[in-house]
Amino acid sequence: ARKSYQNFAKMTVEYMRFPRMTGEDVLSLCRLEGKEKLELALKRGKGAVLVGGHFGNWELMGGYLSMSGYPISFLVGKQHNGFIDELMNKYRRLMGVDIIPMGYAVRGVIRALRNNKFVALLSDQDARRDGVFVDFFGIKASTPQGPAVFALKTGAPIIFGSAIRVKGARHLFKLQLLRFDHLDGITPENIQEVTQAYTSLLEQHIREHPDHW
Repeated sequence: ARKSYQNFAKMTVEYMRFPRMTGEDVLSLCRLEGKEKLELALKRGKGAVLVGGHFGNWELMGGYLSMSGYPISFLVGKQHNGFIDELMNKYRRLMGVDIIPMGYAVRGVIRALRNNKFVALLSDQDARRDGVFVDFFGIKASTPQGPAVFALKTGAPIIFGSAIRVKGARHLFKLQLLRFDHLDGITPENIQEVTQAYTSLLEQHIREHPDHW
């Protein structure tokens, strides 16, 4: 628990430094494992749905991918505090990340994928009645259906990403490609299978680095 608070404090300080960080700063502090997954998705021409959790410095990961030349958008909800909402989106844009507001999710995400871009969504919050229930640490957890639905609708692959703090202010970003070409159509069973696949990956990474979540 102590390490979790320490990690979050470090991430907060890093986040506050975003306006002063140059592209060289970001690229020198981070390393990417799985770049070929992004290149493969671009060659297929359907973009990719990037899925992760509130794990490590996920905001920095988006900025790193953008500054590495990969067109990326964040699907974001509106914060209750208007000042914080504007500030967070300002910092994201400074990092080169485009914003898709939650209210325009379907249209914005599909347009981005059809333009061979990457769309990032965090999928570890309670979706209540709108979610699909999958196994997460031994319990059934209501999980957003969005990533699965977008992937099944457009044929875009899902790339699971995790941000791992390796030493001090340095980070390792790991990407894992999930393809579901064997699934046909947006059915409850297919949504369940896709959602369970990336939720299991998130659980695996949390077990390895519990202080990051």
